[in-house]
Amino acid sequence: MAETGSKLLAIDKIAIIQGHPDPAGNRFCHALADAYSKGAESSGYEVKVINIAKIEFPILRTQADFDHGQAPEAIKQSQQIIQSANHLVIIYPLWLGTMPAYLKAFFEQVFRPGFAATKNAGDRPWKQLLTGKTAHIVITMGMPAFAYRWYFMAHSLKSLERNILGFCGIKTTQETLIGMVEAVNNEKRQRWLDKMELSGRAGK
Repeated sequence: MAETGSKLLAIDKIAIIQGHPDPAGNRFCHALADAYSKGAESSGYEVKVINIAKIEFPILRTQADFDHGQAPEAIKQSQQIIQSANHLVIIYPLWLGTMPAYLKAFFEQVFRPGFAATKNAGDRPWKQLLTGKTAHIVITMGMPAFAYRWYFMAHSLKSLERNILGFCGIKTTQETLIGMVEAVNNEKRQRWLDKMELSGRAGK
């Protein structure tokens, strides 16, 4: 359930943002997304996937373009999917301590003023436009997950939660960190896939 004010919204539409930029589509991130989608659809949720590696868009280079530019058609379609969803599942690998550059560029294109938030007159804070939605963030990484969380303070994760999702009113309700991904054997991989399928069934 997603809470907004005093009302609770039942989660029935889920958007998976597949943030791995490899268009080959054979990474563990893709398997995790497939497992989640399988579980969610088996429970009757409507699931739509935004695979950033399969869409083309330019990188924003100016403040003026961010504030007033016209979003490319592929970005508009992604905005529509996100707007209609109650729950987001964001999956990406940790690259150089943060999300891949193409995923960051995607977020910059999508979460523009007018879609994510709108500026109020005077000194009042920005009005959040995506309140009531929730998010589950899934990150794979080469380092141990505890090292990322406790030594590196989960910098990329916290930045996404606070500066992007939180800015527009999306509440993160679940975090899944999968460490030492290159060394994971088939048994452990299957356990993670099973966990993702269970999360999908529960709509979490």
